[in-house]
Amino acid sequence: MSLVHVQDLTKRFDAQPVVDRLSFSLEKGKCVSLLGPNGAGKTTTLRMLSGLMKPTSGTVSFEGMQGHTDIRSLIGYLPQYPVFHNWMTGAEFLTYVGRLSHLSKKEAVTRADDLLKRVGIYEAKNRRIGKYSGGMKQRLGIAQAMIHRPKLIILDEPVSSLDPIGRREVLNLIEELKEETTILFSTHILSDAEEVSDELILLHNGTLLHSGTLEALRDTHAVNRIALRFESHPESYLEAIESLPEVTRVERNGDTLLVEVRDLAVGRSSILKTAASQHWPLTSFEYGRLSLEELFMKVVNE
Repeated sequence: MSLVHVQDLTKRFDAQPVVDRLSFSLEKGKCVSLLGPNGAGKTTTLRMLSGLMKPTSGTVSFEGMQGHTDIRSLIGYLPQYPVFHNWMTGAEFLTYVGRLSHLSKKEAVTRADDLLKRVGIYEAKNRRIGKYSGGMKQRLGIAQAMIHRPKLIILDEPVSSLDPIGRREVLNLIEELKEETTILFSTHILSDAEEVSDELILLHNGTLLHSGTLEALRDTHAVNRIALRFESHPESYLEAIESLPEVTRVERNGDTLLVEVRDLAVGRSSILKTAASQHWPLTSFEYGRLSLEELFMKVVNE
């Protein structure tokens, strides 16, 4: 069942479309990644969904909400560059945000404690935020987005500025939270989306390339590919590979040749037979599905 339905969402600045007629739905209980390179329109889209920016045209409809009803109670939002009162403790900040969200003082204090435990920084509840690490601040930011029990949590590039440890902490937290709420997060790090998302929304230059599951994307843009890594000089074997009947395309990537074939089983057998008979100095032979990054580049280039 759809929680949010977006129809022909458009935003123009100086007559130039930054987001151009996006239409998609967010299903309840899903973790959805909004993907695209920097400048694709991700932040603008999230700001319109959260009500922080008025679209030039198009609509955003939430389940059970009519007309121009205030949607702020339904959304928890973490911007790409969150700002905290560093002189406050984590507990004080969450209680303060809870009071701003119209919770009673008792409820705000209780909810703050519960969320600090939930995001894994309860032991630092009385430490000033200015002493928190980047990963701890992002966890605190996610907690403030959840303080009023929203139906949708929107996270704008939640791991882009973190070191590897902080990034892993936040990704693990998103993995846990998606079991209990609907999450929409933007990222340009495609491997992160592949790891934690149930569905994907791909943007490029403000336009929608795909909305749905990764498997649906793979089915639509399926490629049978074999990766051959050589000890050296892979270009020496290009002609022999390209001459094989099953091969449709060969691309070099460093010491690896990426070979696309019509039929994976036939192509695999043909290449292995040729490699063995000609004693190719292979160090690895891999075949399988394209990564999300490879799929994204394929869709963009089509």
